[in-house]
Amino acid sequence: MLRRAAWRVASASVAPSDGDVTPGDGATDVVDRFGDYLRLEQGLSEHTVRAYTGDARSIITYAGVRGVEFTDLDLPLLRAWLADRTRAGAARTSIARQVSSAKKLCAWATREGLLRVDPAQRLRAPKAHRTLPEVLDADQAARAIEAAGDRVQSDDGDRQSGDADAIALRDRLVVELLYSTGIRVGELCGLDIGDVDAQRRVLRVLGKGNKERMVPFGTPAAHAIDEWLARGRPALVTQASAKPESAGALLLGSRGGRLNQRMARSVVYHAAGQSGGPAMGPHGLRHSAATHLLEGGADLRIVQELLGHASLATTQMYTHVSVERLRAVHSQAHPRA
Repeated sequence: MLRRAAWRVASASVAPSDGDVTPGDGATDVVDRFGDYLRLEQGLSEHTVRAYTGDARSIITYAGVRGVEFTDLDLPLLRAWLADRTRAGAARTSIARQVSSAKKLCAWATREGLLRVDPAQRLRAPKAHRTLPEVLDADQAARAIEAAGDRVQSDDGDRQSGDADAIALRDRLVVELLYSTGIRVGELCGLDIGDVDAQRRVLRVLGKGNKERMVPFGTPAAHAIDEWLARGRPALVTQASAKPESAGALLLGSRGGRLNQRMARSVVYHAAGQSGGPAMGPHGLRHSAATHLLEGGADLRIVQELLGHASLATTQMYTHVSVERLRAVHSQAHPRA
């Protein structure tokens, strides 16, 4: 009861109006505490925490402009909020995530005594229409890797500036690792030099929920890592603006700091655009890696482990990609297709 009363006082600054509203101190406190819970107790990534707390803030604001306090949230209001998100053009996948956010928020708030009952228990997400992802074939993937490093010159040739050559070595490694291992772009950018076991040729990857897994890489990736560490990384780490906190990072940006996801995505989009295949970002390379593993005979559960999927159902999506490819080949090659 005391917690609910404290919320009522603190949230009084949320005025009901039809314009944009900034949640009051009480709302900010709830969102901050919810974020801490997601980080510390749920072990979610910072990217996921930002998405969930953003949805929580949206719910509280939506309620506030209608004169409804957080402590009085109910199922009709949550459904109205989702309908509003849908009218605003949110994709089915976004709506599904927002339902998950609302469920986590309300379950947490009920345990904390901010809500008497959990209004989101009966909240349902629309079934997301899952389209089969586009993938590169093996030749296109090889061309993408080469395109990423096409600025690298031979030692006896006309070399560009050391920094440009270093960037090219890095870019080739970015595409090589994403395709050859199937790891996520966030996992790639989070790699430290110490996460590379060159002798066993495995990466120690910290995935979603701070779950660690070991992911193998092959000879081409090993060569790309060696070349980057020998010729590329030293040229960038000597930059005057190099950041001390990035000292152990495997991949660096042009100013010496840890490579960020935005730049890694840009590298992949450019390289894929030169491959002759469909346009795609890092997740497309992950799709391609998974599809090629299964087409090569890899066991579904092994692929699940490599990709870091919590559910086998997520990995099974790639079996449908392979089946579609088989159908395409059959229809083109068989006289009775």
